[in-house]
Amino acid sequence: MRLRNKSWAAPLIAAHPEYISVRPVGMTGRWQTKFDQARPLFLEVGSGKGKFITEMAQAHPDQNFIALEIQDVAIAYILRKQVELQLPNLQLVLGDGADLTDYFAPGEVAGVFLNFSDPWPKTRHEKRRLTYKHFLAQYQAIMAKDGVLQFKTDNQGLFEFSLVSMNNFGMQFDLVALDLHHDDRVVGNVETEYEHKFSAKGGRIYELVARF
Repeated sequence: MRLRNKSWAAPLIAAHPEYISVRPVGMTGRWQTKFDQARPLFLEVGSGKGKFITEMAQAHPDQNFIALEIQDVAIAYILRKQVELQLPNLQLVLGDGADLTDYFAPGEVAGVFLNFSDPWPKTRHEKRRLTYKHFLAQYQAIMAKDGVLQFKTDNQGLFEFSLVSMNNFGMQFDLVALDLHHDDRVVGNVETEYEHKFSAKGGRIYELVARF
């Protein structure tokens, strides 16, 4: 969902290059220099307003995190939180999830999070889904050999498509959860803004955790 323009967003982004990179083509292989120390690096593609990624950074100080968003207003909301929190293990990227191999070097990322991505329900738009084979190839290219892809959605159609797409790509599944919030195998789940509101109304959340 596209957010309404905010007059404060662009000036905030321009004022804080220490926390945010805009389409950072020159950063491949150098992301650890943006943090106070080198740690395993995890990427969320499509971070919304940032509840998930900021809470992950707080809960896992032994890991580094990057929030990637294509919407400048959305990334500005995350940046506003980061200016307040000043988490040493969180960086932001304003960029396109289709350009990951331009942003990251092979094997640079330890894991990728896909949370409630646009389902693009029409068949003619399936190539835009973030679990389409073209995107899976990009995640594989930037992830370490033992890296993990975590995918959450409330959309059954997208979940089924993603399960088939990942299976056809040769991925191995660590977890297939048909009702995440009532699955005893899941420990320490961190919710997104949307997930919290949707599940509070009784909605079902699906999750896949897979490896290349």
